[in-house]
Amino acid sequence: MTATQEAPACYRHPKRETYVRCSRCDRYICPDCMRTAAVGQQCVDCVRDGNKTVRRSRTVFGGTVSVTPWVTYVLIAVNVLVYLGELAKPDLVDKLGSLGIGLVGPDGDLFVADGTSYAGFESVGVAYGEWYRLITSAFVHLPPTEGGFGILHIVFNMWWLWRLGRPTEEMLGRGRFLALYLLAALGGSVLGYLIDPGMNAVGASGAVFGLTAAYWVFMRRLGHRMDEANRLVVFAVIWLVVSAGIASWQGHLGGLLAGGAVAVAFAYAPRERRLLVQAGAAAAVFVLLAVLVVVKTGELGGTLL
Repeated sequence: MTATQEAPACYRHPKRETYVRCSRCDRYICPDCMRTAAVGQQCVDCVRDGNKTVRRSRTVFGGTVSVTPWVTYVLIAVNVLVYLGELAKPDLVDKLGSLGIGLVGPDGDLFVADGTSYAGFESVGVAYGEWYRLITSAFVHLPPTEGGFGILHIVFNMWWLWRLGRPTEEMLGRGRFLALYLLAALGGSVLGYLIDPGMNAVGASGAVFGLTAAYWVFMRRLGHRMDEANRLVVFAVIWLVVSAGIASWQGHLGGLLAGGAVAVAFAYAPRERRLLVQAGAAAAVFVLLAVLVVVKTGELGGTLL
C-alpha cells in the first residue's frame, strides 16, 4: 500500500478499518457487520435479503409447516378452562349454549318458549340477538351435575380432538385447521338451530365430527391406507345414531357435513389457485350458514341485532 492509498473501511462504519469482504456483494465489513454464511462472511444487508428469498416450507395442502400443533393444544386448553368456569358458575351452560329461542324467568331459570309472553320473563337465544351462542356452545360441556355422562362428555370430546386434531393440523397448517374446526362447530350449531331451535345443545362434538370427516377426506386425497379412517367414520356414524336420544344428533350431523365440505375444498383445490379456492370455499360455507340463520330467525319472528 502506498502512502496515498487509504486503508479499506467498513461500508456501514467508515471509520473502522477492515480487510474482510462480504462473500456475496464484495463490500468491506467490520466484525460488527459480519454474519457467518455457508461460504465465508456476509454483510447484514445480504443476509437480510437472502432471508427474504427463502421460501417457507408448506404442508401438503398449502399451509405453513408448524412442528407443534399449537392450535389443537389451545383449543383443548380453552375447553378445559371453560369447563372449570362452569364449576364456579353453572349458569354458563344456559348462557353460552346453542339455544335458539327460550325464556328466562325472574329467578334466572331457563324455560322453553311456547310463543306466549309472560310477565317478568325475558326472551333469549340466537333468535333474539345472541348469535354468539352458535360458536360459544362448542366450548361448553355438560356439567358434572349431569352425572357420569357430564364428565365423560368433555373427556370424550377432548380425547377425540387430541386424536384427530394433531394430524389434521399437521396436514393443513394452523390457519386452515382453525378455520375448518370453527366452521364445523358452526355447522353443527346451525343445523340444530334450523331443526330444533328450542334445544340448548353444548359441546365440541360437532367440531370433532367435522374433523372426522376431514381426516377421511385427507387420507383419501393423499392415497393413504383407509383402514383407520374408515373405522373412525363408521364409529362416528354409529355414535351419531346411538346417541340420538341423549345428545344433539343435529349438531353431530351438521358438523360432519360442514367439516367434510370444507375439507373437500381444502384437499382438492388446484395448486396454482390453492389459496384463492380454499379461502373462497371457506367463505362460501360461512355465508351459507349465516344466510340459513337469518332465514330461520325471520321465521321465528326474532332479530339478530
